[in-house]
Amino acid sequence: MTVDELMDGWEAAWSARDPEAFGPLCAPGVHYEDPLTSQPLEGAAAIGAHAQKLWTAFPDARMEKTGPRLRDDTGYLAAPVKLLGTHRGEVDDLAPTRKFVVVQAVWFCQVEEGSGRLWRVRAFFDLYDAAVQLRVLPVHGSLGERALFMVRGFGLRR
Repeated sequence: MTVDELMDGWEAAWSARDPEAFGPLCAPGVHYEDPLTSQPLEGAAAIGAHAQKLWTAFPDARMEKTGPRLRDDTGYLAAPVKLLGTHRGEVDDLAPTRKFVVVQAVWFCQVEEGSGRLWRVRAFFDLYDAAVQLRVLPVHGSLGERALFMVRGFGLRR
C-alpha cells in the first residue's frame, strides 16, 4: 500500500461512520493521540470508539486532504487535512451549538515496517480555535478573550 493509499483510507475512515474501517489500516497495538484524548489510545477498536464520539457530535463530519503528504525513508509521514462538520449532537456536557466548523489538522504517523500499516498516529490541531468556532470560547481579540486571559492570570494583551 502506498502512503497516499494508506492516508486516503485513513481519512476516508474518519468520514465513513464505521468504527471498523480503521482495522485494515492499523497495525496491531496501534498507538493514537489527539488533543481530545486524555491518554493515548491503543488498538483500532479504541480509535473507532473515539471516532464514534466525533460522529455523534458532528453527524456530517468529513475529512479532506489539504496538501501533499510527506514521508521520509524511516517510516514517518505527515499529512495535512481539514475536518469539516456541523455540531448537531451532544458530547459530554456540551449541548449542540449548530455551528459549522473547519478545523485544520496534521496527522503525524509512523508506519510499521513490513506491514505498511499505521503503528503510531498523532493528530495536531488547534482545540482553542475549534472552541471559538463553536462559540464556546470568545473570539480572538475580543473583550471576552481579554477578560478570560486576565482571569487566568495572563493580564491584558494588545
